[in-house]
Amino acid sequence: MVETRAAPRHRVAKPATIEYGREKIACTVRDISISGAGLEVSNPRSLPATFTLVVPEDGLRLNCSVVRRRDFRVGVKFE
Repeated sequence: MVETRAAPRHRVAKPATIEYGREKIACTVRDISISGAGLEVSNPRSLPATFTLVVPEDGLRLNCSVVRRRDFRVGVKFE
């Protein structure tokens, strides 16, 4: 398989929250790089195309755009 990502990702397992409007959805960051991340969520189909990812452990609030949805995983790029 050829790697097509803009930056190498690092495997992690960090609790996070997806925020949009007044909604907050718990998720887990499974991999992350300087340009994007892979998230595990209970229902990726219900997420909007853009949202804020909050990773309290690292003090991050990142604006994201969804680039891929599959099963319980969502791939995002950082804006």
